[in-house]
Amino acid sequence: MKTTKQSPAASVENIFRLEGRVPVAKAIPFGLQHVLAMFVSNVAPIILVSSVALYNGESFTAVEVARLIQNAMMIAGIGTLIQLYPVWKVGSGLPVVMGVSFTFVSAMMVIAARDYGLMIGAIIVGGCIEGILGLTVKYWRRFVAPIVSACVVTTIGFSLLGVGISSYGASDAYDFGSWQNLLVGTITLAACLIFQALAKGFWKQLNVLFGLGMGYVAAICFGMVDFSSISATVEELGIVSLPMLLHYTPKFQLGAIVSVTLVFLVSAAETIGDTTAVCTGGLGRDITERELSGSLCCDGFVSAISGGLFGCTPITSFSQNVGLVAMTKVVNRFTIMFGALTLVIAGLFPPIGAFFSTLPSCVLGGCTVIMFGAIIVSGVTMLGQCGLDQRNTLIAAASFAVGIGVTQVDGFFSHMPQVIGDIFAGNPVAGVFVVAMVLSLTLPKNIEIRKESPRD
Repeated sequence: MKTTKQSPAASVENIFRLEGRVPVAKAIPFGLQHVLAMFVSNVAPIILVSSVALYNGESFTAVEVARLIQNAMMIAGIGTLIQLYPVWKVGSGLPVVMGVSFTFVSAMMVIAARDYGLMIGAIIVGGCIEGILGLTVKYWRRFVAPIVSACVVTTIGFSLLGVGISSYGASDAYDFGSWQNLLVGTITLAACLIFQALAKGFWKQLNVLFGLGMGYVAAICFGMVDFSSISATVEELGIVSLPMLLHYTPKFQLGAIVSVTLVFLVSAAETIGDTTAVCTGGLGRDITERELSGSLCCDGFVSAISGGLFGCTPITSFSQNVGLVAMTKVVNRFTIMFGALTLVIAGLFPPIGAFFSTLPSCVLGGCTVIMFGAIIVSGVTMLGQCGLDQRNTLIAAASFAVGIGVTQVDGFFSHMPQVIGDIFAGNPVAGVFVVAMVLSLTLPKNIEIRKESPRD
């Protein structure tokens, strides 16, 4: 008599495991929580770049910008699906959420203001270079010591605190720092903390979604939510709209390519930090060579697709969601897949994206500040696991002091080439990574202070 192999039963407890199925009704809210945590940050970079961009000498129309936002949601969902379920060697198989990167905004705005086609060409080349870097991980991974990754993860958390606090005090309805904004942000934060403290079982891990819901209701009461954007989007794009593909012809210029490729190397450092933090903070283990290779390949090759096919800026792993994983321990790929599918659907149904975009900044800030703090805690945990001997302490202290310090002083790179300032002045992750790498490779392996025995 033949026996059929039955698939394991779906269980809500699987949300804390990388593999396994979760009941769909339970999986959807956890996936949606990931989308809400990163939605505005995913579309904001393309809005900023398109606001200054010229294509064939003409500025972008409102419809073109709306279509680029639609494409940004689509490529973020596709990138996340590839990270979760790798294609060939592209993708890590880890609970990493991808989105349009803020890291590239400064360089992209400069190039796009000259010609959007130059930006697209530079993204294609730079993305392929990072992808190739991912394929060759086994040849260079040994040079990236654990202390370097720990410093990068910690710095990612610190670099995002300003973003979280800026959102906490902002909305379109009131001036920055107004009591209305701060009150709604505080309500959101308090709702997250109270729900985490009082909820039972797996429900605790939905504290961010609960906080966003409570904050959204409070924001409506204060008149912060503008629903007119939904009807405006429907008038421009309709209820269903296919993405705009191959609309911008790439142009290749060496200066633009070099500038963008350097930023891709910084993005690679962030991706190394993010995926390492997901493994240590969410899975409780070190990242494997295969996972690191796949994550960088996804970062690079999908960014090239984002530019060449969808006309968007590069995508990368989202630190907001790394913080969410570290805080909730929800690492199930099947669950997070529903968040990725939500992004894809939002790219096909513009009103869905328009609805998510009505979420006020102060509501997001109330949730993200604690998530960014969770990234710092993950980084500090990694530092402790590295062992803070004198050599590691020196590497961490110098990289934090220089990498973060130069971003605190305006004009520090004013007499250096602009590309240096673009990379290091506004992004502490880049400086910390470079300083930590240089010191890790050059400092003697044993620089401990030894106590000399007294002479007789």
